[in-house]
Amino acid sequence: MRALFKAAAWMSAALVLAACSSTDKPKPTALETFEPRIAGRAVWNLRLPGSALAMTPAVRDGVLFVASGDGTVMALQADTGTELWRASAGSALAAGVGSDGRYTSVVTRGNEVVTFDAGREVWRKRVPSSVVTAPLVAGERVFVMSVDRAVHAFDAVDGRRLWVQQRPGEALTLAQPGVVLAYRNTLLVGQGPRLAALDPLNGAVLWEAPMASPRGTNEVERLADLIGPAVRIGDRVCARAFQSAVACADASKGSVLWTRNVGGVKAVASDSDRVFGADASDRITAWRTTNGDVSWTSERLLYRGLSGALSVGPSVVFGDSEGFVHFLSAADGTLQLRLPTDGSAIAGTPVISGTTMVVMTRSGSLFAFRPN
Repeated sequence: MRALFKAAAWMSAALVLAACSSTDKPKPTALETFEPRIAGRAVWNLRLPGSALAMTPAVRDGVLFVASGDGTVMALQADTGTELWRASAGSALAAGVGSDGRYTSVVTRGNEVVTFDAGREVWRKRVPSSVVTAPLVAGERVFVMSVDRAVHAFDAVDGRRLWVQQRPGEALTLAQPGVVLAYRNTLLVGQGPRLAALDPLNGAVLWEAPMASPRGTNEVERLADLIGPAVRIGDRVCARAFQSAVACADASKGSVLWTRNVGGVKAVASDSDRVFGADASDRITAWRTTNGDVSWTSERLLYRGLSGALSVGPSVVFGDSEGFVHFLSAADGTLQLRLPTDGSAIAGTPVISGTTMVVMTRSGSLFAFRPN
């Protein structure tokens, strides 16, 4: 009965959020004319087979790992787009791709975790709940977090189930990719509004840091799940809590450094000085990493359906719903460069490998750029 209640509650939350997203929105702000302040060019693009997932590709040692909704999994040379290998999970996918460079894992809509070794399927195992967060592959283990925020650990070599960490959670959870990342010899996961550190050997909880304080009169309003991907700079890990806050924690101490109440549903980015993110109206804010004070704000891209953010050298990058990729100055938010793709929305969060930045569009194409 408890499992049935959680499933029904999760579906209710998804329906409510979908209804909210379908309401009339203000028209996107018109793009202003400006003089580019940096240079950049497209270096390659590729159309993926089948339907694309609105998920962030994985990058490892100069290789880009991507997945398509029809179950196709590919490894590409990030700087050239050259295909290294291609495989199939055998059915449609529900979550994106994770890889350590050798082992690559995806999750199907049938809740099967499928793992490849250099493109050859080596094992598949089923988990009991749906998955929308890309697996994390690290330390010859595959970590999978399901929508009920249970964390499953498998041996990457043979698929042996190592442990499951299931804790009492919120009545509702968000059907959006969450936080799963490695920090030294620790696994960091988002469980509701908390960033939790787990022992990767046995799943034991080492510490928890409350990144947000849920507010509201009902369970839907109090949804504050951490949204992935989180960003890590040294010991500092920063993330957004759904429509609640942006916060940073010190992973070496398990303590919150600062948290700021702000709406928004997309991932944040960070460099050594600032954390960047767009709120629900696509107002972009930069917070100082030391204390969370506002460094600058920009309303140049209001209501343009911005993607998650990416920090690239002296710039912060956002994609929009019309397929444009915008480069803003990390120091003051000045527009530096705008590059087009195929006219469909930028999905997930841009990624970078060396000097090559890659975005995925909702129409199923990858575009690689090299900003200067």
